[in-house]
Amino acid sequence: MAITRNIVDVTKFNPGAVFPFELRPQDFQMAMQDVYDFFYDVNSHLARKGLQRIDDMLRPAIMSGVLSDMLTASLAKHSRVLTENRYFNGHPDLIVQGVYPGNAVKAGEEGVEIKTTRKAGGAVDTHGARDQWMCVFVYDIDTGTEPAVDRRPMSFKEVYLGHVAIIDFRKNPRGELGTRTATLHKQGIQKLRENWIYRF
Repeated sequence: MAITRNIVDVTKFNPGAVFPFELRPQDFQMAMQDVYDFFYDVNSHLARKGLQRIDDMLRPAIMSGVLSDMLTASLAKHSRVLTENRYFNGHPDLIVQGVYPGNAVKAGEEGVEIKTTRKAGGAVDTHGARDQWMCVFVYDIDTGTEPAVDRRPMSFKEVYLGHVAIIDFRKNPRGELGTRTATLHKQGIQKLRENWIYRF
């Protein structure tokens, strides 16, 4: 099985994008490349053993969670002022260093929430409507090409980074066993898409 290493296309970044908290286009480039390199290394190892790619092993929800955690950690590493929120399941994922005691906060305002989705356009469920900077990475996984050894590597197709408010969300109906979620409504998602960072 020949595993392909993905490379971030620097020509696909938006030269007019606005970045809060001293973030830079290269922070996003390096974070995405870190993920690509990790997948290449892991999948090369799996292929040598005749095993499936990690892309094919993980369920969509697990993959999304793994990518969110990896991107959060990598952006924190490359960012000039942001660090990972050390509060378990705290919000947002990235916070400004030194603003909160121990760089940990259950619900803070100074930082960026990281989301990942396979939905083109960046619509993603959240656990609640908030005033926040939200960054959404849209990724693609080739699950259809046959034979599976010819499948394309996981790739990021879009990245959005915008400041959204509580009024930009709609609450989603909750079933008996479901967790309440909120999603940006039509105007809200339009607001997020205005400040696109990367489109492939």
